[in-house]
Amino acid sequence: MSDIEKTLADLKTAIETWNVKLVQEATKRAIDEKISVPDIMDNGLGKGMETIGQRFDRAEIYLPQVVAASKTMEAALKILEPIMSANKGAGAKATVVMGTVEGDIHEIGKNVCCAMLRGAGYNVIDIGADADCQKFLDAAEEHNAAVLGGSALMTTTLESQRELVEANKEDGGKYKCIFGGAPCSKEWCDEIGADGYSATGAEIIDLVKSLTQ
Repeated sequence: MSDIEKTLADLKTAIETWNVKLVQEATKRAIDEKISVPDIMDNGLGKGMETIGQRFDRAEIYLPQVVAASKTMEAALKILEPIMSANKGAGAKATVVMGTVEGDIHEIGKNVCCAMLRGAGYNVIDIGADADCQKFLDAAEEHNAAVLGGSALMTTTLESQRELVEANKEDGGKYKCIFGGAPCSKEWCDEIGADGYSATGAEIIDLVKSLTQ
């Protein structure tokens, strides 16, 4: 195993075991080893969050552990912040409003996407979970956003994604609507007239880029 592989493995383990000390040490090491921020996010921290999401879905861990993992992720992001800000200096990128749609309280997928987008230099407004259409539209208007990103983790809340597309149309269709989440698919996004689908936190960067350039 190379040094870089070991560092990425440590980042993943740190999230999975919500080990703040390890995540801080491994993040600093990753910067010293000149691992790119998308790589740190994608192949290190993001992989750990994926495991957390899967274990939560299987009821092997519960909300407090998920929150602990998110806090560990935040500790890493704090260290990466100066690098992310330096990347932003090349001209601030578009603003994206991210939330989990109405009726759904799952935030892991959304949090990973928010972290990925921030890492890529986008301005992200996180409106939290169980957000209704109006909350998305109000936040977009207030922050002059270009994209609305709605996550759904339950089949029953997919309809809320359709409602957001329709509410945006009624509002004049000012924003691009993109969606993701376990039950969501490209076919579903095409059916409801969304502007894009992201299967993973990593894909969302290219998707937003393609919609805002």
